[in-house]
Amino acid sequence: MTRDERIVYELPMWIEENINSPLKIQEVALRAGYSKWHIQRMFARVMSITLAEYIRNRKLNLAAESLIYSSNSIIEISLDYGFTSQQAFTRAFVKYYQVPPAVYRRVNKRFNN
Repeated sequence: MTRDERIVYELPMWIEENINSPLKIQEVALRAGYSKWHIQRMFARVMSITLAEYIRNRKLNLAAESLIYSSNSIIEISLDYGFTSQQAFTRAFVKYYQVPPAVYRRVNKRFNN
């Protein structure tokens, strides 16, 4: 395992521990001890996905689980995962899942009950 791989493979655990905050790439870079630009290049090279995409996808996956398994409102869930507003969350969610959060919740709750 290369040094870059060791550094990058440690980041998802730290990201997971801090997923409920509005994580910024600069914070991840500071944690890793590299510049924002360098950590983004290393992460993309090792993980085949950008750091920003990884963080956003992880937040959206956890938010999708919350939509199904919690009774929290969509605004609460969006804020829980560090989105600045329900609108920002809904835009990102629709782009990733191709359905609005409310529809996702309704359809998936039906199948999980």
